[in-house]
Formats: sequence, structure tokens, C-alpha cells
Amino acid sequence: MEDIARRAGISKAAIYLYFTSKTALLEALIQAHVAPFARQTESLAMAGGDDPIATLRAIATMAAAKLSDPKAFAVPRLIMAISGRFPEIADYYRRETAERARAALETLLTSAMSSGAIRHVDVKAATRAFIGPLFFEAMWTHVLRGESAFAQSTQFIADHFDILLNGLEHRA
Repeated sequence: MEDIARRAGISKAAIYLYFTSKTALLEALIQAHVAPFARQTESLAMAGGDDPIATLRAIATMAAAKLSDPKAFAVPRLIMAISGRFPEIADYYRRETAERARAALETLLTSAMSSGAIRHVDVKAATRAFIGPLFFEAMWTHVLRGESAFAQSTQFIADHFDILLNGLEHRA
């Protein structure tokens, strides 16, 4: 709270004029910086049933753009850092962002399976396979300070989809 007050140019006590608690401040941070992405994912997934693969690419491209920004990844990074001390914040983050985006992707993938656009697989595993590389790249870039594939996001998304849709195994 001291760091926030200092950066905002106000006293620590003044923060509590705007937020009733640290939890309320963190919830507002999640709503302002991460929840809009979850809502965009929901909107795209609901509208993209006619071409689910193109919709998945659009979601992946949007996610790569968002996750390439260190400021955008700061909130998920903060949540991971404080989740042990503030499990209620981790629960809030999961409910308001991760579960919403995940459910939207699962719905889109289920629709894609029903229409024959993709083969039938475990939808939860497919969702994890979709999200995992994007989230790992954000961790690699912003936490581990590795060279970012986000710099070539078009190629990163193309490679991700090639592996996601075609796998690693040679097929006859």
C-alpha cells in the first residue's frame, strides 16, 4: 500500500478513501486490467461459432498482444506472488478472469467438435493446450527474462496453431 500511495502521490491513509481494503484495491485492479480481456474472449467465442479455428486464432492473437505487454502481465504476476497470503484474491481472480475465459474457450471448442471443425478430444485438455504456450511465453518473457517470441507474434501464433492442430507426430 505504501508503494501504491507513493506512486499515486497520496498518503497511505488516502488510499482508503477510495478503497475499503487491500482486497478491494486488488479486486479493482483485476477488474480494470484483466477482466476486460476475459470479457473480450467471451464475446469472441460466442460470436465465432461459424469459423471456430479463425476465432481461436483471433483470441490467440489478442492474448499474445496483451501478454507481450509487461504492464498487462503485471496483474497476473502479482496475483501469483500474493496468492499464498491472499487466497481470496486468487479465488476472485480465478472466478472473474480465468474461469470465464476458460469456459468461453471450452464452449467454442465443444462447438467446433460438434460441427466437425476439429476432432473430438477432451475439451479441458484442449483448452489447456491452447492457453499453456501463451501463458508460458508470458512467464518466459516477463518473469524469467528470456528472449520473447512475442516480438514475432504472427510467427509465434502460426507455430502454436501448427502444433496445436497438427501435433508433433508424423502421420502417414
